[in-house]
Amino acid sequence: MLKTRLHILMAEKRINQQELSDATGIGKNTISRYFNDTYEKINKKDIDILCNFFKCTPNDLFEVEIEKK
Repeated sequence: MLKTRLHILMAEKRINQQELSDATGIGKNTISRYFNDTYEKINKKDIDILCNFFKCTPNDLFEVEIEKK
């Protein structure tokens, strides 16, 4: 399962969801879905914006969680 590390990156920068939304132009509801891993798809443009904002790569923004059966 692909999960975002958005909550970690935000904590490191000490910003909340509203501040991230204001700084990036990504809607607060969208930020919330990424933050809580409740999104069904993620826009490539949003990945670019978030990586630019956090000065990171997509590898830093996401992690793969192996589901145990």
